[in-house]
Order: sequence, then C-alpha cells, then structure tokens
Amino acid sequence: MGLLAYLKTQFVVHLLIGFVFVVSGLIINFTQLCTLALWPISKHLYRRINCRLAYSLWSQLVMLLEWWSCTECTLFTDQATVDHFGKEHVVVILNHNFEIDFLCGWTMCERFGVLGSSKVLAKRELLC
Repeated sequence: MGLLAYLKTQFVVHLLIGFVFVVSGLIINFTQLCTLALWPISKHLYRRINCRLAYSLWSQLVMLLEWWSCTECTLFTDQATVDHFGKEHVVVILNHNFEIDFLCGWTMCERFGVLGSSKVLAKRELLC
C-alpha cells in the first residue's frame, strides 16, 4: 500500500478534508452575501463573481469524486455535439437513482468550463 492510499484511509485526513470544505464554504458563502451590494450596480459583474465563487466551492467535490474515489466519468457522443459544450444553454437530465450521481454531472460541467453556473435539481424520491 502506497503512502497516498494509506493517507486516504486515515480518519484525521477525512476530518481535515471535511473541515477545509466547511470553512471554505462558510467563507465563500459570506463573500457571496457581500457581493449583493453589486446587484444594483452591475448584475453582470455580480453573476460573474458568484459563478467563480460557486466554482471554487463545487470544484472541491469534483476533486473528491475524481481523485479520492478514483471514479472515472466517460462521455460518449459525437464531435459535433462536443463542439457546442460550454457555448450554449442546456438542460441535462441524469437518469440515475443515487444521491451522489449529480457529482458525475458536475464532473462533466467542470470539464467543459460551466461548473460555476450549473444547477442541480433532484426528484422527490431521493429525499428518503
């Protein structure tokens, strides 16, 4: 077992990652609250800043999916469709039954540069 695999099993490392996520989330959410003052001045600037702030928080979860759990998300499509990714508004519906599948969607969003402006909606059945 390598050092990296050993560190992934340690409870202290789990606590540290959780602590970093919670603290950075609080800081980012407070910063987003402070940017409300920009809304009357420039809605475009307000949205750009908040997209960047959301990206900085959500990218931590994407990192955990790809690096920590060694999950690989593969997209099968043609090149004409790939050329439009990140340039058009879209609605993507994931047909999965698990609570964590939205992270695979976020992984795809991160690959095409739209993670900060993405939204996640879940169906009622996942509340249980």
